[in-house]
Amino acid sequence: MQLAARNTAGLADIKTDLELRYGVQVTTCELDVLQTGALEAFIDSLPELPITVVCAVGTMNDQEDNEQSLEAATLDMRSNFEAPALLLGLFANRFEARGRGTIVGISSVAGDRGRASNYVYGAAKAGFSAFLSGLRNRLASSDVHVLTVKPGFVATKMTEGLDLPEKLTAQPEELGEAIFTAVRKRRNVIYCRRIWWLIMLIIRSIPEGIFKKMSI
Repeated sequence: MQLAARNTAGLADIKTDLELRYGVQVTTCELDVLQTGALEAFIDSLPELPITVVCAVGTMNDQEDNEQSLEAATLDMRSNFEAPALLLGLFANRFEARGRGTIVGISSVAGDRGRASNYVYGAAKAGFSAFLSGLRNRLASSDVHVLTVKPGFVATKMTEGLDLPEKLTAQPEELGEAIFTAVRKRRNVIYCRRIWWLIMLIIRSIPEGIFKKMSI
């Protein structure tokens, strides 16, 4: 198993837990996805090409900050769309050449429709979801599986301090189990929790004239 992050020191506890709990060897390596010019070299430097890649990359600035700060908006757009898409595109090429592999991209329900409360973040996630959809279509005739994961609220550092409804908020372990099952069953798109599929269906169905008057 291989773990990558901007700061590998932050992976030490996770590495130890995985090795003790599952009896596997875990390697760690540094990766800043925003350094897109180094992505190909990063893949080349891996001890071995993985069978499955899970991309859990993203930032979520306050919407007002994104509206007023070009730097903040750029960070959200690059972190949530450009960089992870480029990285997974490179892995897709390697997997296709090898003849097998699984790509898991963690997007968001926020990408299902632009909303005033987080449209910069949502737009980036929408782009990422579209990229994964196109990649899945391109690789449909191969043995490379592409899974799009659209979580709603998840209890992580990103949502710390937010007043989230318990019934709509998944725990990290719950999301992990949902991804594992989806990979095993070769599903294309999943929502976590599943109630978010219905919620976003309703939101997408609201006529634009009405939607513009809603504060969501």
